[in-house]
Amino acid sequence: MLDLSGPRLRRALSDLASAAEPTGGVERYITALTLKSALFAEMLTGGAVAEMTEEAFLDLAAFITPVRRRVGAELALSGFAPMHRAVALLVEGMEDTSTADARMAAFCETWPQDKAHRWVRDLGAELLHFADPERYPLMTRWVWDAKVATGVLREVWHADDIDAVTIDVPDSYLTFATLRAELDGFLVSEGVYRDRPFMADLMMAHVYAGYINDAGGQYLRSDFTIEGDPMLHTRRMLGLDAVDTETGRTRLRLVDGTAHVLGGLAALPEPEASHADP
Repeated sequence: MLDLSGPRLRRALSDLASAAEPTGGVERYITALTLKSALFAEMLTGGAVAEMTEEAFLDLAAFITPVRRRVGAELALSGFAPMHRAVALLVEGMEDTSTADARMAAFCETWPQDKAHRWVRDLGAELLHFADPERYPLMTRWVWDAKVATGVLREVWHADDIDAVTIDVPDSYLTFATLRAELDGFLVSEGVYRDRPFMADLMMAHVYAGYINDAGGQYLRSDFTIEGDPMLHTRRMLGLDAVDTETGRTRLRLVDGTAHVLGGLAALPEPEASHADP
């Protein structure tokens, strides 16, 4: 069991509802996450991953914020084959969550264990979660990174002075599953009965977006700008600002600096009209 703060969670849920209202309300964001999940499941489950092309993989990567600025250079250097093999092994046997930590570790170890490749953890986490959101909680670094003790978990921890607290919790599947279970129970207690996995995603993203806004966090600093939209960073945490719906251009940059254009997969509707970088 994790020691979460009920008042912080209630404040986060209230703030999320207020911030989302001008752009169509929380339901519009839930719809976008549902469609993102359907996209990932289509490409990664039921044996489909064996036939996944580089173009289709880039379509998925465009919806993962810490990945889309880095993966183009990685593929240009190493080619798509190592990535394809690693992704296939990550999702193989994903029905068995007891192997989640081992599969995630093997996935990450495909690349050097250095700062330049920390985004690989986020890639694996989002692939698993959005391919099967009921079975896999969101296990990204911004939810909890035990190595540097930062993430949503710290922001919702029960403590009078959080800066003085050491949270000795691993970033394992069990930790993330426990966090999700406790958020699920909280949401039920607040009268939320539908779409709770994605509601938990939204609430966590909004919590960490608040941290970025308030503290100027270094995580993904290059992927965020200071603007007045209260849902801007929340959308970006979850990759919902990925596509210019008119042109199909995404925020994913290829090695030559051009924007990846969404391929054979349908573009997701965005909670608010936002466009890819020029």
